[in-house]
Amino acid sequence: MKVAVLGVGLIGGSVGLAARRRLGAEVVGFDPGPGTLDRALELDVLDRASGSVPEAVGEAEIVFCAAPVSALPALVAEALAASGPDAVVTDVGSTKQRLLAELPPNATERFIGGHPLAGAETSGVENARADLFDGARWYLTPTPRSAGLGYDKLQRVIADLGARPQAIDPESHDRLMATVSHLPHVIANVLVQQAASTLAEESERLPEVGPSFRDTTRVAGSNPAIWADIYAANSDAVADAVEEVGRRLARAAELIRASDSAPVGEWHRGAGEDRRRLLEAGLEGGALIELRVAVENRPGTVAEIALALGRERVNIEDMALYPAADMRTGAITLWVAGSDEAARAAEIVRGLGHGVSVVGADE
Repeated sequence: MKVAVLGVGLIGGSVGLAARRRLGAEVVGFDPGPGTLDRALELDVLDRASGSVPEAVGEAEIVFCAAPVSALPALVAEALAASGPDAVVTDVGSTKQRLLAELPPNATERFIGGHPLAGAETSGVENARADLFDGARWYLTPTPRSAGLGYDKLQRVIADLGARPQAIDPESHDRLMATVSHLPHVIANVLVQQAASTLAEESERLPEVGPSFRDTTRVAGSNPAIWADIYAANSDAVADAVEEVGRRLARAAELIRASDSAPVGEWHRGAGEDRRRLLEAGLEGGALIELRVAVENRPGTVAEIALALGRERVNIEDMALYPAADMRTGAITLWVAGSDEAARAAEIVRGLGHGVSVVGADE
């Protein structure tokens, strides 16, 4: 397999390392940063370095675009124009709707957005790791125009990199990221500003802070250029999330001001339970169960099924496509962890009008 990585920093570099070591892929990289490609070659992140996007993607089967979100529309468009007709182009950005809106109308057949929930407090190719994506959720955002074979190829590669691919529609992805990824940075910024303001008002040295303050504000002020782009690209969803937090904080203030320890304690316990459920989400598993789905061979079918399962939090562990000889019908084989999840997946897919048989479990 030949893989192109456009943008060889922490994420792009980790893609390159994992692809070389785990897929046996030939990895070609491009990066405009001075000295970045030389350093990537020294670290065995790449097999070859290219001086341009067209040169890097010319023979690639999969193209990963790993650039700041503001640069992604132009980079993805250039990669699509320069790559072959069977190449799949994806990205690793944390926002999707604005990117899709700025791409040419015919781009979404070969472009499938992606977003690995993996990273580190460090940056740069020097900190790239082949195991960065191990066990990490990697969202894929196909559209109704996405090619089924391309989605199948991409999700297999993502799984082989060590991640857990899951389909989600672009709008839901951006709303989700606004809450669980972007909002924490806003809250951290506001909290440290409030602490600094309190210090100025009291005209005293800020006392030693506790671990809760350090943990909550760890991401405050992170890479201003990157985060300014992210806020701009997902402005409505982030602003909505900030306003909802404001309403919840106002209700919390009323509860605390009432000085009744019982409801405050219940509120606190409820938050702990919510956190536990959120952190445990997706950890359940079981034996892989095979689902065989009979489908018509029409554009968007694979994306429709993957997104429907993703919305119901049923994860596809693996997938295979089997078109019929006449290319008018075919079959999709899905593997889902656990018999209960498999039964739920079968019900969801049948609700879309497809025939489903479950192999290896009683329904």
